[in-house]
Amino acid sequence: MTAVETQRPVLSRKLLPAAFISLSAFLLFGVQTPFGYAALAAGLIVGFVVDRELFKHLALIAAGLLIISLVPLNADLSIGHMVAMGAALALAVAVPWLVSRYVYRERIIRFPMFTGEPWSLTARLYLVGVVVLGYLILPVYLISTGVYHNWPDASEDPTIFWRLFLGVNAVGIWDELFFICTAFTLLRRHFPDWLANVLTAVMFSSFLWEIGYEAWGPLLTFPFALLQGYTFKLTKSFTYVVSVHLLFDLVLFLALVHAHDRSFLPIFIY
Repeated sequence: MTAVETQRPVLSRKLLPAAFISLSAFLLFGVQTPFGYAALAAGLIVGFVVDRELFKHLALIAAGLLIISLVPLNADLSIGHMVAMGAALALAVAVPWLVSRYVYRERIIRFPMFTGEPWSLTARLYLVGVVVLGYLILPVYLISTGVYHNWPDASEDPTIFWRLFLGVNAVGIWDELFFICTAFTLLRRHFPDWLANVLTAVMFSSFLWEIGYEAWGPLLTFPFALLQGYTFKLTKSFTYVVSVHLLFDLVLFLALVHAHDRSFLPIFIY
């Protein structure tokens, strides 16, 4: 643990309001109960009492969660739903960034694309490993559980095919913008990196749960979220974590189409 992290204790009064905010995502998106709004409010109220600086940052995360809770989170590929969901996701990132930058006058939330550091051999091999893991895990998960039905059949309609491709990738990019570059980054100001990562991963995997990763999906998405947070800590590169996510989502997209039509790209093992 670094010297900076020792100044961010695990057990403090700050943990309770942050845990409420993280729990609210689980209730809103995972369990899908309106009690999530009560948890969200509790987190903000307790945060205001406990620590005003923490409250300011929890309010940014809460704003994003509130915005995305206002639209159905599913794989409906109708133009109306895609526009509504796209607008909500965009606002969920833009509002915290704008408030942080122009109201709080902070530069905490950043999306570092060009760090000037070349990717190491380990980093490049990790990208290959992500594709291999996706190939081995995703078809088994999607087909054995039947959760591929949560996404539309894109095997016969070119329009749906490309909308699904766009939707899967857009959500993947947004995940990193909000959960990693916004929520994780803000929580790191108050908690050790590992704890901030756990709190963020609960929110991250809860969101993906509602998107369609049901059955034992959280056992897949929670570790993935933790790895993404840890990877961002190491690389400090939004570009890299997005590359990881999009490679994984490419395999997901191909596996989804194959699951609906087993004659499409019959290369998967399950």
